[in-house]
Amino acid sequence: MYYQKPNGFRSSVRGGAFNRNRTRPHSRFQGGFGGASRGSQRGAHESKLKGQIDIFIKKASGVVAIEENIPQQTFSDFNIADYLRVNILNKGYINPTPIQIQAIPPILEGRDLIGLANTGTGKTAAFLIPIINKIFKDHTQKAFIITPTRELAVQINDELKSFSANMNIYSALLIGGSNMHRQISDLRRNPNVVIGTPGRLKDLIERHQLKLGDFQTFVLDEVDLMVDIGFINEVKFFLSFLPHERQSLFFSATISPKIREILTNFVKNPITVSVKTADTAENVDQDVVRVANSAQKIDKLHDLLISDGFDKVLIFGKTKHGIEKLQKELDFRGFKVGAIHGNKTQGHRMRILQSFKNNQIDVLLATDVASRGLDIPNVSHVINYDLPQTYDDYVHRIGRTGRAGKTGVALTFVESYV
Repeated sequence: MYYQKPNGFRSSVRGGAFNRNRTRPHSRFQGGFGGASRGSQRGAHESKLKGQIDIFIKKASGVVAIEENIPQQTFSDFNIADYLRVNILNKGYINPTPIQIQAIPPILEGRDLIGLANTGTGKTAAFLIPIINKIFKDHTQKAFIITPTRELAVQINDELKSFSANMNIYSALLIGGSNMHRQISDLRRNPNVVIGTPGRLKDLIERHQLKLGDFQTFVLDEVDLMVDIGFINEVKFFLSFLPHERQSLFFSATISPKIREILTNFVKNPITVSVKTADTAENVDQDVVRVANSAQKIDKLHDLLISDGFDKVLIFGKTKHGIEKLQKELDFRGFKVGAIHGNKTQGHRMRILQSFKNNQIDVLLATDVASRGLDIPNVSHVINYDLPQTYDDYVHRIGRTGRAGKTGVALTFVESYV
């Protein structure tokens, strides 16, 4: 049988029929989908945010100017190559964001820079544009970009390719889950830019396939996430190999004591730019979804997903096992759904992300691997099916909606014992 979703997609339903009147098939699974019993959820790994319901409730107040005193500019105002200007225009970019206005000129001048910015502020282009310009002027220049997740590394590489079209600038993408021999072959072609994640980069350095002394520009992106997910030792490892003469660009949403330790050993006489104004996006409606117990969560989620306006929904769960179970249940109920988490191959993760971007699936399930850095257009809703572990995790999760001046919605499931 088939049902008609509000956005016009038709999906097959196995095991029962449902429609916009919210009739549901019988669930194949009983209880919650978090990958743990309710009792164990209350154990050592329980969210630190339990009991703080008010932080998940906030009405969108509209997009506000980050720096009112920054004059309106266009990318043509920057001292960059004509080829680069054309590529920027071809992407449809005319006016730079505040962080781009503040960061691009000093990077073009060769200054070290600390960029403090919330997710979705355009910082990738803020460092890529001057790096591309620098390499185009002198093809002996090379740049090395370290980022915490595979998906963000892929996104940066894709942006690099589009910004540097027809400029004879080449890159190597070094991430886990992909063929290392292919990556070694890419390195032997002497790319202008190397982009990678800490684990794979460290492997290649230890195999003597990657020598950091060959690079003049270094970027540490999303440093707070690298520290949060346990890559601080890898970052210190990389710092030990960096040449003394270099340009260093450092981007993070926060500066904790651990991050400051990295910072002091990475940049020299830096200029600092900041466009952080609020912890959460001003154009994201935030609310809670109350359920009496975990057994009710799947039916409540079902009711939401068949409601008007839930056109492109990103759902976050706590564990890989829980995400797998939830995917099977939603697929059983007829939703067009995909999932990404650490146990999926890189190829699978990229295919699912592309399907979600192209509206071939309506619902994407993810662990926090997808909470930062991903630029997925037109996400209508972010749903926290499981509570995030920290408030920073929450901020970065909901940053996937309400982007590019649009209003988004973030909903957080809260059980009655919270």
